[in-house]
Amino acid sequence: MIVDGIGYLPLTREESNLSFQFVSSRYEKHSTIYTSNKSFSEWGEILGDSVMASAVLDRILHHGIVVNIRGDSYRLKERKKLNNINMNEVK
Repeated sequence: MIVDGIGYLPLTREESNLSFQFVSSRYEKHSTIYTSNKSFSEWGEILGDSVMASAVLDRILHHGIVVNIRGDSYRLKERKKLNNINMNEVK
């Protein structure tokens, strides 16, 4: 399972509870990939509850591997390439 874009939109209380239940139901049973452009310290704001965020992160990180990718997003890099091509054609 892949959960993409955590933190793109803030969650309601009900959505946060469902997220916790989802993470807990998969914990130590199934492989799950979570993606986010938010730091772990921001998850309390995303979930609207720092205690719940701590519990969610505790389960995710217990057996997890964190891959931190820095730099421009893939989409932004592609857009910059297109802009450069278009600008070179104008000259």
